[in-house]
Amino acid sequence: MRRLFPLAFLLLAAADGPSKPVDVAFVAAADGTEQRYVVIEPAAPAVDALIALHGHGSDRWQFATSDRDEARAARDFAKARGMLFVSPDYRAKTSWMGPKAEADLVQIIADLKAARGVRRVFLCGGSMGGTSALTFAALHPDLIAGVAAMNGTANHLEYEGFQDAIAESFGGSKAAIPDEYKNRSAEYRPERFTMPVGLTTGGRDDVVPPQSVLRLADVLKKIGRPPLLIHREDGGHATAYDDARAILEHVALGADCERPRPAPAAERSGADLSGLDHESPAEAGCWGSPAPSGPL
Repeated sequence: MRRLFPLAFLLLAAADGPSKPVDVAFVAAADGTEQRYVVIEPAAPAVDALIALHGHGSDRWQFATSDRDEARAARDFAKARGMLFVSPDYRAKTSWMGPKAEADLVQIIADLKAARGVRRVFLCGGSMGGTSALTFAALHPDLIAGVAAMNGTANHLEYEGFQDAIAESFGGSKAAIPDEYKNRSAEYRPERFTMPVGLTTGGRDDVVPPQSVLRLADVLKKIGRPPLLIHREDGGHATAYDDARAILEHVALGADCERPRPAPAAERSGADLSGLDHESPAEAGCWGSPAPSGPL
């Protein structure tokens, strides 16, 4: 990837401790346009990265600077675990993980691994970002060590929101290219979720209704890949801080372990999980990508 921002600066920032968000530009291989992502360095060079995908109408700065619970939880999680934090535009502001956004993210991940020595990439997002995280993980399971999706949809054939933006991103309407919409619907690819999965949904979410994600969670459980599902029956189109941290910790613990995992951080810290529909990693058993071997 040809970067327009000097990588040496980013490496120096890591040596000096946790950094402020740094805007990085690169030339997209897909079409030669300039695209951008934001990086927040950990206190020491990282071998893991968390990529956070913003919602509809926002851009790369949402997860990098917003006070929203989902964004703060993602940043705090990455900081606590010493992860490189990356928040891309992925063709903001109406991405929905169409082909060009997908290509950009593949390119960013390849660059992080080649230039930064990143070994594992975790993916999260909210709303459009949660949808896009599920889509990308289903399309590229070999690139993702764990995925945490908040208030997304898993079925583009069923979903009726933001259809003009999605049609522009996907290259046509649902009626014109139904196979493309199906291809980008995680619900139709449950076997591709070979990594730990965390999901949050709200029973009263009328922006991105939860039914398709609930069905995906049920199928994953039936095929022996149970996610951590936190479903708030009275919840709307948002995920609370503790719930976001819980699913992020779940996917990280699942990727790390080689034996039955402990309960998520929210359970271990005594956070109130009453009223949740969820299965702990200990109940589900240990599975997911193995921890890196050898010296870090």
